[in-house]
Amino acid sequence: MSADRNSAPTTSPEDSLFLDIVNESPLAGHRKPTRIYGSIFYCFLLTGYAIVAIGSPWIFHPIKTWISPLLCSCNVVLLLFTGVFQQYLVYQVQKIRLQGYYTFSQKLKHIVRLPFSTIAYGTAVMLLIMVWKPHISFLSQSALLRIVMLVEVVVSGSFMSAYIGYVHQYNRLNSQPDVLKSLYSPLQASSSLEGVRYHDGGRLSDQQMALLQYQRENLHFLSEEILRLQECLSKYERSNDGGTTQVDLAHLLASRDQELRTLSAEMNQLQSELRLARSLIAEKESEIQRVRTTNNQYIEENERLRAILGEWSTRAAKLERALEAERMSNLEFQKKLSQLRSELQGSADPTGQH
Repeated sequence: MSADRNSAPTTSPEDSLFLDIVNESPLAGHRKPTRIYGSIFYCFLLTGYAIVAIGSPWIFHPIKTWISPLLCSCNVVLLLFTGVFQQYLVYQVQKIRLQGYYTFSQKLKHIVRLPFSTIAYGTAVMLLIMVWKPHISFLSQSALLRIVMLVEVVVSGSFMSAYIGYVHQYNRLNSQPDVLKSLYSPLQASSSLEGVRYHDGGRLSDQQMALLQYQRENLHFLSEEILRLQECLSKYERSNDGGTTQVDLAHLLASRDQELRTLSAEMNQLQSELRLARSLIAEKESEIQRVRTTNNQYIEENERLRAILGEWSTRAAKLERALEAERMSNLEFQKKLSQLRSELQGSADPTGQH
């Protein structure tokens, strides 16, 4: 029977009431992001507190004997600011919970209380140091207080960084509230909810409470919308010229129809311009393709001409070398011929005299 129950389709009218609940949640489309300016300001406050802790020997140099009481006083002031800031953070987390994001509210609910606890524990430690005055050879009393202050800043700053990270993740979230998942529990199989029903009943009841609060916010939002619509309707019903509501509504519908027709005509014109632009772009692309093909052909022809020119240059260089060698050989031959002529003339003159 359990197999038949699990395999049966859940498409009854009763089930559809729950399946359409996501579309019937007006707050899901009107979620307001949570601001983090206060958290950033508190981080700057912690930074200033750390600067005071590090530079206290130089800041309070004229009054060295009052350094420890002043550091404790600064810590008490920070504790007061942290308490006020914690109430602000609790209010922000409550807003996230009322908008239906139970998981984020549970994560942030524990984080927002940790900075105040850290500063409170640090204040207690500083009080013990001031009362008991422990003697450490390499650390003075003011140095111990400064170390406690720096530890407070580091721990509180890490918690605030985690809070800012979760809030930033929540602001970028684009999904329906997770508290609506509890509405599907009656439609799911018993095996899928066995652990929730019998081992995590407290969390399930907490989710149901968050769901009730979310639905109460939905009802409040819907009430405001109904009042706003009733006010708009009353404005249409009130007419100074004694006209009826039907006439005003007909005039309003006619004006809306005219606006829709104008928008439709503009849209058609834009579509025709878009088609014309696309055709022009296609023609330009085909022309560019033809130019690229012709350019590639010219490049190939230039490469071939360059190869021929290089070959002719090589041949011309060979001919120049051959001509130079021939010219040198002619010069040598002329030199030898002139020497031979001079020798012949020298040998012919004595013979003629004799």
